[in-house]
Amino acid sequence: MLSSFKSLAETDLFSMFTPKRQLVGLDIGSSGIKLVQLKESRGRYILQKFGFKPLEPEVIVDGTVMDEGRVVSAIKELFEETNIRVKQVAVSISGHAVIIKKISLPPMPDEELEGQVRLAAEQYIPFDINEVNIDFSVLPASDAAGDGQGEMSIILVAAKKDKINELTELVKGAGLFPIVMDVDAFAIENMHAINYPVSQEDTTALVNIGASVMNINIVRGGTSLFTRDIPIGGNRYTEAIQREMGMSYEEAEETKKGERSAGSNQAAVTTVVDSVNAEVASEIARTIDYFKSTMSDADVQQVLLCGGGAQVKGLVPQLKDRMQANVEVANPFGEIDTSGTGFDQNTLAELAPLAAVGVGLALRSVGDR
Repeated sequence: MLSSFKSLAETDLFSMFTPKRQLVGLDIGSSGIKLVQLKESRGRYILQKFGFKPLEPEVIVDGTVMDEGRVVSAIKELFEETNIRVKQVAVSISGHAVIIKKISLPPMPDEELEGQVRLAAEQYIPFDINEVNIDFSVLPASDAAGDGQGEMSIILVAAKKDKINELTELVKGAGLFPIVMDVDAFAIENMHAINYPVSQEDTTALVNIGASVMNINIVRGGTSLFTRDIPIGGNRYTEAIQREMGMSYEEAEETKKGERSAGSNQAAVTTVVDSVNAEVASEIARTIDYFKSTMSDADVQQVLLCGGGAQVKGLVPQLKDRMQANVEVANPFGEIDTSGTGFDQNTLAELAPLAAVGVGLALRSVGDR
């Protein structure tokens, strides 16, 4: 089931006059910009375009755009390099500007639901209700269990308008049309839905480790049960290596990625990385433990990692030891035909974890709710 949180961007007018078609997934992150274009054919998805453009660390800091001009230029360059003609894109947000809550409401007609959700949102949203855009999705009846017999279970999403406007203006500045505004955690859920068999019994923690934010979305049977954004990511490794080893940021980044030899300092670098791995693993485990405490039948069978931070050496083993669950790095292209892209398959496999949000966004279509 693809999650649909479109009204956050308030772009319905454009799509009313546009034929239903796939969008380009545009993931604007702190470490770089990723884009994915897919084509659906006979029930199977085909990768048409994939691109990645790194950004200098000072361009986007902790999710805040510090240099709008360089971001716009990078988006334009990426579209030119990949020769994408489609101008309609799906983008997403995450972090402290987004609040996701699971709430319960009494059964009511659809025409009353939106108004009641907005009223209920005021007690759950720590922002002025006039400063946010709100969207929601009604969960299947089976997922309302435990929230009150006969009540409707609803995923409520609120995003700050200034963050939405900032992202929208960036996209428009690059000559593009932002048709869908999604949330990173739900984009990852979409990616998971087409690449991994979904069992009604199995519960999976989808963990997207970006440069500055880690998104955790716990899903079962194609439905999101719990989400959390944590302000820790791949930059934590780089900063720790830089601080402890006396390196420049660029040297520390290359060392983290294994692109630069640490030489006789390798043991010290490994110690630094292991300490951050422990911190990241602890946050993931703590989140899953909290989720388990809220549901009597909760037991996470699998943890799927994606994002650039998923590739850090030693993280998967640490999580396996900590979680006693199946832990692996997700492949967003696992069930997508990549044979006709002209990409070197080894390079594509290496960059695949970075594409998870982009793939989830590229699955969205003009005309989605």
